[in-house]
Amino acid sequence: MGKKKKQAKTTKSGKKAGPAHTMVAENRKARHRYEILDQVECGMMLIGSEVKSMREGKLSLDEAYIRTKDDELWLIGADIGHYNNAGMWNHDPRRPRKLLVHAREFGKFAGKAHEGGLTLIPLRVYFNDRGLAKCVMGLAKGKKLHDKRQTLKKRDTERGLQQAMRRK
Repeated sequence: MGKKKKQAKTTKSGKKAGPAHTMVAENRKARHRYEILDQVECGMMLIGSEVKSMREGKLSLDEAYIRTKDDELWLIGADIGHYNNAGMWNHDPRRPRKLLVHAREFGKFAGKAHEGGLTLIPLRVYFNDRGLAKCVMGLAKGKKLHDKRQTLKKRDTERGLQQAMRRK
């Protein structure tokens, strides 16, 4: 007798339930440094050792940003650590990586970033349910020091209110 296969749980609409994606890295400092105006999901062109390294969670987006060059988007400054089992076929950890977006989205985001003095930054990277690496790119405006202080003050006030509500 063969092994029985487990049926995946499905929702009422017939789609598979479960985790939609596996998070690899998130740019947590971006929300503090920038005001995020809009965001879009884009694909990433990677080589094999980069994918395997990302599955181990070896990705840092702390100093990463996105630039346009020849009508293409490039992720610059993202650090994907070496994959231990790749040997001599390993990748350069800080090489620029091409991002894939539809032409309509490219025009919208690149145009706003170029004209308005805005910045394109990676917000998070994950693997979707099909196992493809995706990057959520944000159109951001840099915060001034007083804006950062105001955000921190607002967050502290909200935290204090939540604690007071829990005590009652």
